[in-house]
Amino acid sequence: MNQTATLESVPGQASFRNAEAGTAPPQAGRRLTRRHFVALTAASLGGLALYAGEISRHELSVEEHTVHLPRLPDAFRGMRVVQISDFHYTEYTEPYFLQRVVRQVNRLQPDLVVLTGDFVSFGPWGHAYARRHAPGCAAILSGIECPLRYAILGNHDVVVGSKYVVGPLKDHGIPTLVNQSVALERDGRRLWLVGVGDVCEQQYDAAQAFSHPGRNSGEAIITLMHEPDVLPQIAAYNADLMLSGHTHGGQVRIPFLPPIILPPYGRRYVEGFFRYGPTQLYVNRGIGAVGLPFRFRCPPEITLFHLV
Repeated sequence: MNQTATLESVPGQASFRNAEAGTAPPQAGRRLTRRHFVALTAASLGGLALYAGEISRHELSVEEHTVHLPRLPDAFRGMRVVQISDFHYTEYTEPYFLQRVVRQVNRLQPDLVVLTGDFVSFGPWGHAYARRHAPGCAAILSGIECPLRYAILGNHDVVVGSKYVVGPLKDHGIPTLVNQSVALERDGRRLWLVGVGDVCEQQYDAAQAFSHPGRNSGEAIITLMHEPDVLPQIAAYNADLMLSGHTHGGQVRIPFLPPIILPPYGRRYVEGFFRYGPTQLYVNRGIGAVGLPFRFRCPPEITLFHLV
C-alpha cells in the first residue's frame, strides 16, 4: 500500500505531509475501457469453451441406482443392468473416449447392457460421413464383454439410414430391437425387454413392440425407448421400467437457468427418474454431444441399475 493512501486516512495530516515530502497527489484508478472489457470477456469465454469442450465433455460419470420392480421374478433380483446412450460417434465422440466408456462398462461387470440409440450423428459433416464411421462405432462397442446386450435406434440413426447402423451392430454381436421384444430367461422365469422404434422419425409402433406373448401374463417389462416424452403412451402398456436418452440432460446447463436447447420429444423429462402410472422412467444424459462439442455441468453418463 502506498504511503499517501495510508496518510489520507488521518484527518489534517495528509495535505501537510504530502507537501513536505514533495509528492504528487494520488492518481485515479485505471479505468476499464471498452477495449479492455471486450478482451476480458473474450478471454473468459475462451476459457469456458476450452473447459466445456475438452474437460467437461470427457468427465465420465457413473450413476448407480437401485430400482424396485414389484413384478420382478426372484430369479432376476440383484440383476445388474448398465445403460449407455447417445454416442454420436465421431461427431464429436473420439474413438479413445468411446474405448474408455467400454472399459468402464466392463469394470462394472453387468448382467445386461442396453444401448439406447444415436450411435452416429446426421450433422454437421453429413450422412456419408456418419455411414462411413458407423462400423467403427460398432467395432468399439463390441468390446463390451457382457454377452447379453441389446440396442435400439435413435433419431440420428434413422435419418442417416437405419441399415447403416443396424448392420454393423449385428455383425459385431449387438442385436437391435425395432418394435420388437425378447424374453430374458432365468430358472424358468422371464423378464421381457421391449425395444420401441424412434418416434421423431416415424418408426414408433408401440402396439407391435408390445405384442409379445407375455404382455398379458403379468411378467415384468423393461422398455427401451430413445425419446422420453412418450412415457404416457408407454405406461399404457403397463411397462415396469422405461430407459431413454435423447436429451443429453440439456448438454450445457447454465447455473440458475433451465436447459436452453432440448430436442423434440425430450423437453418434459430431461434427466433422471420420473414416474407415470405404473411405469418408472430413467433418462440417461448420454455420452456424446450435438451442435457444438461442448458439455457444461452435465457430464457424460454410464448408468448402473440394481434390480430388486
